[in-house]
Order: sequence, then structure tokens, then C-alpha cells
Amino acid sequence: MEASLLNAIRSGDRRALSRAISAVESGGETTGVEPSPDLIGITGPPGAGKSTLISALIATLRDRGETVAVLAVDPSSPVTGGSLLGDRIRMQSHIDDDGVYIRSMATRGHLGGLAEATRTAAALMSEAAFDRVIVETVGVGQSEVEIMGLAGVVVLVVGPGWGDQIQADKAGIVEIADVFVVNKGDRPGVDEVKRALQEVADARDARVLVTTASTGEGVDELLAEIDLLVA
Repeated sequence: MEASLLNAIRSGDRRALSRAISAVESGGETTGVEPSPDLIGITGPPGAGKSTLISALIATLRDRGETVAVLAVDPSSPVTGGSLLGDRIRMQSHIDDDGVYIRSMATRGHLGGLAEATRTAAALMSEAAFDRVIVETVGVGQSEVEIMGLAGVVVLVVGPGWGDQIQADKAGIVEIADVFVVNKGDRPGVDEVKRALQEVADARDARVLVTTASTGEGVDELLAEIDLLVA
């Protein structure tokens, strides 16, 4: 990658950042830079409300005056191979905010919950000097744990009704989480899931939090826990 392009990214040029990420997605030259060690990874099964929670996190961080970059890994379109853009649409209320940069990235068949270019794209976002860089995995199953090797803090988001799955299989993504979040806290079944997660969390000295992303409830507590872990 040309030094001039990297310098433009470091100076805050968002178009340069977008061009560089597009080039990396297309198989272009990697940068040799690494993601920030305090990168936040948000993972969990489909339907847990990860994107809505990230949108709430963005709102709270912006209220604090922090800038935020989000890399949302989406399923690939079966027709074009590109991203289905579902996560960008869910976060659309922040699109016009100059302090927020949101980029969707298709998996393109890559396994593990991320795309092949995710690490380099996250590194480029780190070079752009955002206060926070968040990577959201595609909706994952138990074995898709690649986010562990990228993020400094991994937040596992699940919803009500996931308790049976936790009891049946405590391996995989449950084992890599630094913070457990039961989202959609206003729905039935939250207490059951929280109890099931608590057993795993206690073994890892981790916390189980409850959020309702649609209202912002619990988001401040989640950010406080993330800040504690990256400090």
C-alpha cells in the first residue's frame, strides 16, 4: 500500500480509508499494520440483537465525544457475493455523523465469523485514529471463534431462549467471551439465560450483564465493563 494513502488515512481522510479497505477486500496488498489492542469484538448467534446493541453503544460513545468505527461482517449475497448490508441498515441513524464510520464486509465464504480481509480492515480503522473500533461478527455458531484472535475484548451477545443451548454445549464462543450480555432484557426468559451463563462466567471471572438495546438500558454498564477490561 502506498505510503501516501496510509498517511491520508492517518490524517482522517475517510475516502482514503474506504478506498484502502476496498482494495484489501479485492485481494490487494496488505498494510503491515495491526489492529488496536483495545478493539471491541461483538459476537453471538443470529437474532440476538448485536447490531441494535452496537447502535446503542455508538450513541452513548458519541454522547461522550468519542469517535467510533464499526466493521460489520455480513453474510454474502448468493447473487453478487457482496455484503447483504443488513447491519449497516440497522445502524443507519449514525450514517450522517462525521464522528462515526460504518463499513459492511461480506464473508465471501470465509469461515469463523469474520471475512478474510477483516483483520487488515480493522487495522486500517485503527490507523485512522478512531477512539473506538468495533467489529461485529456475522451471526455465529459455537465453533466460530476467530474474533478471539482479533479483539482485545470479546462481548458475547445472546437473547432470551438461548439457555438450552448454553446447557447443551458450553464450548466454542461461550469459552472465548470476556463479557456476557443477555440482550432483549424486557422479554421473558432472560433470568434463565443469565443463570445458565453465570456458571460459565464464574469459571472465567467474567460478568453477565443484561441489556435492552432498543431502549439503551444497560449500555452504560456494558461500556463501563469494557473500559475496565481495556484499561
